[in-house]
Amino acid sequence: MAESKKPASPPASPPASPPVAEASAAQVEQQQQQQQQQQQEQAPTGTDTNFAGQAAVDTHDDRDSALGDGDSLNISSTASIASSILNYRKIHGRTYQNYGDAEYWGPNDSTQNEALDVAHHMMYLALDNRLFVAPVENPQRVLDVGTGTGIWAIDFADEHPSAEVIGTDLSPIQPLWVPPNCKFELDNAEDEWTYADNSFDYIHVRGLLGCIKDWEKFYRNVLRTLKPGGWFEHHEFSILLLSDDGSLPHDSVWADWYNLFREAGGKTGRSFVVSEIWEDAMRAAGFTGDIHKAMFKLPMGGWAADPKWKEVGLFNRMSIEQGLDGFASLICRTVMGWSEEEYQVLLARVRNAIRNRSFHAYYPLKVIYIQKPL
Repeated sequence: MAESKKPASPPASPPASPPVAEASAAQVEQQQQQQQQQQQEQAPTGTDTNFAGQAAVDTHDDRDSALGDGDSLNISSTASIASSILNYRKIHGRTYQNYGDAEYWGPNDSTQNEALDVAHHMMYLALDNRLFVAPVENPQRVLDVGTGTGIWAIDFADEHPSAEVIGTDLSPIQPLWVPPNCKFELDNAEDEWTYADNSFDYIHVRGLLGCIKDWEKFYRNVLRTLKPGGWFEHHEFSILLLSDDGSLPHDSVWADWYNLFREAGGKTGRSFVVSEIWEDAMRAAGFTGDIHKAMFKLPMGGWAADPKWKEVGLFNRMSIEQGLDGFASLICRTVMGWSEEEYQVLLARVRNAIRNRSFHAYYPLKVIYIQKPL
């Protein structure tokens, strides 16, 4: 199994090829100025499945403030798109993708992008400084579906300089300067993929809960474009928070949170509990052989006594606090039709629960990976 030995966000190098599509000079200049203003700080770099020591609770009242409240991560945009795609939709003070008729509930603004980058670093630590779990060896062509800010694809490209890494997303929010072996493309993962059969040695997917209506179709695209002997790996968060010591009440706000997103997924036809359906969908799509599984318990806050899991929990809390409004806004206000008062009450309850050190809560990060037969 390959392991990363580099920081989660290493310095990027200038691209070897021009952007995919041209924007106007004014747009490029404006975006470069935005990038220079936004690239100020980067989250500190830190560190499997065993969860050893994680269940132990740190009783010291350090107020979980070791990482500070003002930490921010590298966020930027790209000029490699047509101007119409840059005309983002604005809803409730947030911006959202505007790629054709694609549907995605998350914002694409700098606030949400910071939260995504912090979450990436948190998961990197949880996986013991690894970007993936599958036993991938010497991949030459790699696809990252739903790449978001592109941070995973950039890190993977830096770790594997001989590989060509492609990241796809609905929004052109990736950095202008990337490793020469990394590029980004605008694409809707729900459509039929345009890549040729047997194109990729490794396909990576992370965080597409609530995004895909037809998972069987999605996995058929994966299977078709994966080379024989290639690996597919899929990571998803569970929206159901748990505790192993009974410290989380059954009637906590996290139970309401879970029910909210489960109901919203039913309304949109895009499930937020992907791990309940992914194995059946993969089999229906034609995958054969063993489906390997892993699970990592991600603490909510700094309650764990083990230093590694305490750090994971602090970054986890930072990401959720930063991304809370973006995660819930469109779901509550638009999909569920909540009033502003109802929505603000939920946010207040969640923020209080996040800060409650008596709740030794975690949510599972679930991983499956499978090899395409030779």
